[in-house]
Amino acid sequence: MEDIITRLLNTELQAEALVAEAKRKHDDLIQHAQDDSRAIEAAFELRIPELRNQYVAKERERAAQTIAELKRRYEERHREQHTLAEQRSVEALESAMAILLDPERG
Repeated sequence: MEDIITRLLNTELQAEALVAEAKRKHDDLIQHAQDDSRAIEAAFELRIPELRNQYVAKERERAAQTIAELKRRYEERHREQHTLAEQRSVEALESAMAILLDPERG
C-alpha cells in the first residue's frame, strides 16, 4: 500500500512539474508575442513620417495634374471665346458697314 501511495505522490509531483513547465512555456510564448507586437508597432510608428510623406507627395502630384488640366481647359476655352468674339466683332462691323452704306436696309 505504501508503494502505491509513493507512486501516486511521485505521479502527482510529476504532473505538477508538467503543469508548471506548461505554464512557464505559455507565459514565455505570451511574452514573446507581446514583444514581437511591440517591435512591429514601434517599426510602424517609425515609418509613419515616411508613409505620410509618400501620401503627401502623391497628393501634390495629383493636385499638380489637376491644376495643369484646369489651366489647359481654361486656355482652350479662352481661345474659343476669343475666336468667337473676333467673329462677332467682324459680323458686327459688317452689319454696321451695311447699315451705313445702305440705311434703308437696316
